[in-house]
Amino acid sequence: MLVSWKYRPRDTFIQRLDPRTRLIFMACVIFAFTIPQIWDFRIAFPIFLVSLTLYLLARIEWKDVRRAWLFVLILVVFIVGLNGLLSGRGGPTSVIQEENPVTLFTIPLAVPGTDWATSIDITVAKTWFAITQMTRMLAMAILALPLPYTMDPNIYGITFRRMGVSDKVSFTMDLAFRFLPTLARDLSITIDAQRTRGYEMESAKGGIVERLRRLAPLVVPVTMQATVTGEEVIDAMDLRAFGTAPRTWLKTLHFGPSDYFLIGLGIVIFVGACVLRWGFGIGEFWVPDFMYALAAS
Repeated sequence: MLVSWKYRPRDTFIQRLDPRTRLIFMACVIFAFTIPQIWDFRIAFPIFLVSLTLYLLARIEWKDVRRAWLFVLILVVFIVGLNGLLSGRGGPTSVIQEENPVTLFTIPLAVPGTDWATSIDITVAKTWFAITQMTRMLAMAILALPLPYTMDPNIYGITFRRMGVSDKVSFTMDLAFRFLPTLARDLSITIDAQRTRGYEMESAKGGIVERLRRLAPLVVPVTMQATVTGEEVIDAMDLRAFGTAPRTWLKTLHFGPSDYFLIGLGIVIFVGACVLRWGFGIGEFWVPDFMYALAAS
């Protein structure tokens, strides 16, 4: 049996929107950053504020999304942010090819017991690029994060079908959305079953390596259950003659005034980013003067 994320009806502005609206708006924001390659914080930050406003309007409880937020913050801060801060890579070449880079501070690196030593200069450009890059990533991530918690699982398939994709692709996306929570449920059930048999992972000595080793007895049953669930879904679809003809859908979707407004806003953001970047040359990497003043002090 397939399960879903912690979806709950909340009667919020976000849930009253057509689900296609949210996907279209998210695509517009992603394309606004990636196609014209916007690196200017003065453009990225207002878009981030719009995304944050929509996230807050979803009114999701922190207990439901804290693990998801932990993953997002690790990805954005410790991977994207540190990469930009230490190397300046992943963005425009101007970040690491400044004629006269201004250094904020230097991180010395050395290997104990050897003569090898080096240092990494943290420049103003790298620091502001890391801030800009994290803002861009968060603007996109916080639009995607609420989707599984605020979108009714019963309309996953019809949402993609009404966006013009085929029945097979629609069901593929539906099943993909449900795979991870189903796998997590199976893992939780298996862990509880093993605990009733006296198998305790928390009491293992030896740190994280030992705990990972003790996960081995859980891998086989979880994998087998995932395979069985997949076979059951295939059999159910075959019994319903899926794929032999275009299928009908029980639910219908309709755009309302709020949907047209948000779609229009998304199009304005995307078109505006393209016009600023290609029409006026605005959108290149920009560093504010106060950062250089901070380095001078």
